[in-house]
Amino acid sequence: MTDAIRIADLHKSFGEKRAVQGMDLVVPEGSLHGFIGPNGAGKTTTIRMIMSIIFPDSGELSVLGKKSAVESKDRIGYLPEERGIYKKMKVLPFIKYMAKLKGVTDSSLDKRASEWLERVGLSDVAQKKCEELSKGMQQKVQFIACVIHEPELLILDEPFSGLDPVNMRLLRDLIREINEKGTTIIFSTHVMAQAEQLCDNIVMIHKGEKVLDDPLDAIRSRFDPRALLFEPMDRGIGESELMSIGGVTHAEREGDSWALQLEDGLAPADAIAQLASQIHALRVEVKRPSLEDIFVEIVEDDFTTGELAESLGAAS
Repeated sequence: MTDAIRIADLHKSFGEKRAVQGMDLVVPEGSLHGFIGPNGAGKTTTIRMIMSIIFPDSGELSVLGKKSAVESKDRIGYLPEERGIYKKMKVLPFIKYMAKLKGVTDSSLDKRASEWLERVGLSDVAQKKCEELSKGMQQKVQFIACVIHEPELLILDEPFSGLDPVNMRLLRDLIREINEKGTTIIFSTHVMAQAEQLCDNIVMIHKGEKVLDDPLDAIRSRFDPRALLFEPMDRGIGESELMSIGGVTHAEREGDSWALQLEDGLAPADAIAQLASQIHALRVEVKRPSLEDIFVEIVEDDFTTGELAESLGAAS
């Protein structure tokens, strides 16, 4: 497998602000990478350097085997964070125009564009002006425009922003389908639960620096779960009774269940056995840490760059 993107020691500053610091990254062809981190972490700056919209102060990068995305522009689809369409154009002509800019000239373009509109539920607006559509509809049109030429590399910056839950699910399914056909996808978001549902590999960025880069399963196994989700048969069980169980350091109600935090070093299996022996349970299971939990754990106490690296090295 070759690499769609390679980045080595990339740096970018804006005045005194260091937006990206020492970024190293390899994105294999066919993978689905999630860039996650809070707003202002450096995700969009990194994407803009990949796309040659801005240029790094130092470092090296290659995109689809070329030194610049400009050399591979017809093989790339890009949905930027800042949305933009030609508002006065009608929807179908706009999509066809964007496809032609990417080199699509075959006779099947009309059919391909119409099929995409049907798939996202916009068949009835094909001859409406883009400005007449709702924000969510415009966003789906722009998504079609960035995939209509069947790119080898697809970069999506906050693609779910402004979409309702139904259309979020639709777009998520389309992204998975495109990736399954072989397209390399980078998906950037500050909503970590979205990346958790969608991505194979997670790149976590904090203060312009990559602090985690691993397959999702490896990340979950690296950060050992130290919590249980416990639903007692007796709804009257309270916090004090749960806290009296050896190894439980914190108990917090979650609906009909309790989230129980365990002391460091206590194996979840041992805690489950001890809990079940003292309190009758309807359900007890390991509570896996979310990406948000993991991110907070990594950056809590405002670690310095060196401390972050040491923390990650010790965890691996």
